[in-house]
Amino acid sequence: MEQRKCSFCGELLEPGTGKLFVKKDGSSYYFCTSKCESNFELGRLPRRTVWTEQGRIYLKKA
Repeated sequence: MEQRKCSFCGELLEPGTGKLFVKKDGSSYYFCTSKCESNFELGRLPRRTVWTEQGRIYLKKA
């Protein structure tokens, strides 16, 4: 089974869970929760959100 990462927070998705979002240009995004999906739709950047993997690295929180 192939494991995928959430496109927003970076968390690993279990097979059979999550949501796939495909744009008209063919790019695909995977989301683990509706929280991640909502933040993506609002245009928020993962690196400026403290609770995401990229945010912890960028903001030097971990």
